[in-house]
Amino acid sequence: MINFDPKYFQKFRFGPNQADKYLKAAWRDLKISRQSNVAEVQFQFSYNALIKLGIAVISNFGYKIRSKSGHHMKILEKTALILNEKDIYSIGNRMRKKRNTDLYDGGIMISKKETGEYLDWVAEVFKKAEAHLFGKERLF
Repeated sequence: MINFDPKYFQKFRFGPNQADKYLKAAWRDLKISRQSNVAEVQFQFSYNALIKLGIAVISNFGYKIRSKSGHHMKILEKTALILNEKDIYSIGNRMRKKRNTDLYDGGIMISKKETGEYLDWVAEVFKKAEAHLFGKERLF
């Protein structure tokens, strides 16, 4: 049984195909990341895709994330638990910290190699999430 802390999650009645809508938005960000030649753009959109993917996975349980301090960490934590993949929290949290440093501390330097590794890893997480959501891998 997966518990959802009401401080961060609220039970929500989603419309039909809402998980699909969230998933399509996540895939769109992953596609933008893949198409860019700018490491910072690739990194930011890879991170956004991971968070949106987590929202899709969580919505499948009938919960919506509350927008409050620390909610990205909770998305990563819950997604890792649901997909039984600890790396989602540890690597995703590393990405979150880099994103926050870039956003709030005046920027970061991220290499093309590092960004590519994150992008490849996020794409693998998508495969696991789709298998969980739909019983098989679906690549939009």
